[in-house]
Amino acid sequence: MQAFITAHATHPDARMALALAAAQIDARRAARQPAFVATLGLVYLTEAYAPQAEGLLAELQQRWPGVHWVGSVGVGVMAGGVEYIDEPALVLMLCDLPADGFQVFSGRVPLAAAGGTTGFVPQCALVHADPATHDLEELLAELAGRTDSGYLFGGLSSSRGRRVHIADGVFEGGLSGVAFAPGVSLVSRVTQGCQPLGPNRRITAADSNLALTLDGQPALPLLLAELGVTLQRPQQAMVALRATLVGLTDGDDAALARGGQFGTDTRVRHLIGLDPARQGIAIADHLAVGQQLTFCRRDVSAARRDLVRICAEIRDELETEAPVPATLPQPAEPVSAPRIVGAVYVSCSGRGGPHFGGPSAEALIVQHALGDVPLVGFFAAGEIARHHLYGYTGVLTVFVAG
Repeated sequence: MQAFITAHATHPDARMALALAAAQIDARRAARQPAFVATLGLVYLTEAYAPQAEGLLAELQQRWPGVHWVGSVGVGVMAGGVEYIDEPALVLMLCDLPADGFQVFSGRVPLAAAGGTTGFVPQCALVHADPATHDLEELLAELAGRTDSGYLFGGLSSSRGRRVHIADGVFEGGLSGVAFAPGVSLVSRVTQGCQPLGPNRRITAADSNLALTLDGQPALPLLLAELGVTLQRPQQAMVALRATLVGLTDGDDAALARGGQFGTDTRVRHLIGLDPARQGIAIADHLAVGQQLTFCRRDVSAARRDLVRICAEIRDELETEAPVPATLPQPAEPVSAPRIVGAVYVSCSGRGGPHFGGPSAEALIVQHALGDVPLVGFFAAGEIARHHLYGYTGVLTVFVAG
C-alpha cells in the first residue's frame, strides 16, 4: 500500500514554492503502480505564506480537483527529515484513502457525532485550532466526545502574524480538521520535553489558577525550597523561577512513567506569578483540588530519549501484532504484517532542531527511528492529544496498513 506522497519546498514566492512541491508530487505519483488516486491532502505552511493562504488553497484545489485539504500555519514546518523554521516554506502530503474513510469539518461544516444523519462514524480526528479561541479546551472535549475513541491529535496554529487553519477553506478562530473512520488505522503517542525537578504533589487548596497548598503545605515556600532560592535575593530567585514550569496531571492519572519521566497524561504549564500574601503560586491553567502537580524544567537529553522511546513503542506495537496461527485455516488472501505507511508529527514551537542541537535535529530523530516513511508536520503553539492541550511536547501519529 503506497497511500501517501509528500513534498516540500522553500522559496521567497509562495506560488513558486507550491509549483516546486507540486512537481515533486507529480513525479512520485507517476511512478506509483497501481495508480495513485488522491482524496485527502495535508498542507502546512510557515507564517511567511499565511497572507497568501486563500490563494494557495485555491491553487491546490485547481491542481488536484476533488482532493479535500486540511492544514495550518506554523512558525516552522517539516517533511521527512527536514525542518523549515523562520523561513518561507510549505509541505504537502497527498493521501489515497477511501472517500468514505474520512470527513473534513470546520465551524462552517461541523462534525456530526456517530449515528448522525450522514452515516459517517468518526473514530478519531486530526485537529487544527486558533490558540486565541475562547474556551478552546472545552471545545476540544466536546469534539472528542463526538468520536468513538475520544481521541484527537493535532495542534494550534502558530504565527507572529496571521494565524490560520485550513479545512476546504481558510479560517481564523475556532477549530477545524479531518475525522477518520474506523477503517483507517492509526497509532498515536505523546512525547514529553520536560524533566521533573522533585516529588509529585497533590493540590489540596486552590483558587482559580492559584495553587495555595500542596500536600497540605503552603505552595510558595515549597517551590522556593525546591529551587534553593529565597525572595530575599530577588534577582537570583527570578532567574530560577523563569526557568521553572509546572506539570499538571488529573487526580486519577499516572503522573510519571518509567525512568521518572512525565507520563502521557501530564500537561506542562507556565508559572506566571507569585502571591506572597497568600503563599500561593499562579499557573497558566485552571486548577482543581486533587490534581497532581510537579515542578519541572525543559531538558534536551530527556526530550531526545522520550522521542526515541515513543517511536520504538509504535514500532514494537506493530511488530508484536499476533500472526495467524499455522493450525488455523489460512485466509484466502495473504495477510500482510502491519506497517507504517505515513505519519503526522506536531511539535511545540519551542522544540525543533534549534532546541535539539542542530538543523532539523528533531525531524531526523523521528526519521531515523521510524524509517523512511512519508511524514509531514508543523511546529505549533500548543499540541493536541486526546482532549487535552499540551505544551513543550510532540504528538506523533502514524497511519498503518496490513
